[in-house]
Amino acid sequence: MLRGALAAAVTPLRDAGEALDEAAFGPYVDFLAGGGLDGLLALGTTGEGILLPRDRRLRAAELFVAAAQGRLQVAVHCGAQSTWDTVELCAHAAEIGADAVAVIAPPYFRLDEPALLEHFVAAAAASAPVSFYAYEFQGASGYAVPPAVIERLRERAPNLAGLKVSDAPFTAVRPYLLEGLDVFVGAEALIYEGLGAGVAGAVSGLAAAFPEPVADAVREPSAEGSARLGELRAAIDRFPRQAALKAVLGWRGVPVREDVRRPLRMLSDEEWQELATWLESSSPAPAR
Repeated sequence: MLRGALAAAVTPLRDAGEALDEAAFGPYVDFLAGGGLDGLLALGTTGEGILLPRDRRLRAAELFVAAAQGRLQVAVHCGAQSTWDTVELCAHAAEIGADAVAVIAPPYFRLDEPALLEHFVAAAAASAPVSFYAYEFQGASGYAVPPAVIERLRERAPNLAGLKVSDAPFTAVRPYLLEGLDVFVGAEALIYEGLGAGVAGAVSGLAAAFPEPVADAVREPSAEGSARLGELRAAIDRFPRQAALKAVLGWRGVPVREDVRRPLRMLSDEEWQELATWLESSSPAPAR
């Protein structure tokens, strides 16, 4: 079972995003652990997982689990376009010792409730006995997972532990607060409201490069702290997010390159200069 504050981790890449930067995984996980987090989600939206070829997804999951060495919980996002690919990724995550598996609703085709239920049932079975989390993110999948599907999934998947819900505002999260299931918010500005309503924690893209303020916001929640995180998220979202977070990591002394998997793009020279100016003047986290 996951708990607390987790980073939606970036995936270290090189060669214009075509290869894993294997040497960077260890230092990067060290950085996240040192920032006070409880764990990480590998290969999610921030981690470009759905863009990576299957062999690189498998290898990246292995590298994250090995680097964590029990210091951090590691959840692996195994969502893919097809059920078969999702099942293979889930089974592999369970085999390598991941603490949890998360699966988003497959994008592109808008699945109806029976199809989506069977997809999640197959993924959860492949993950068992590892804890399984549905990943609800309407903005990424193109449609919402009906709460009724989660209710029926609970009847058929004993290892269903909860959900990561990246929707906003909190009125979009509330329908997933189902008794007995842990919910993790993805929008950092919702941490205070969410914890007050009973969510279990946060899986944060910001924490990929700014672990300290996210860990603090979960452990000592306040309206002001969550509002500051919302402002920080807005500042980062002025740029291509994955590249910007990797650039911040480099600025902070973590050996993660800016490389992203196409069609995502790196920062332009003008964007990099704007980001650097903001980091020097306004960042809540220091360079290292």
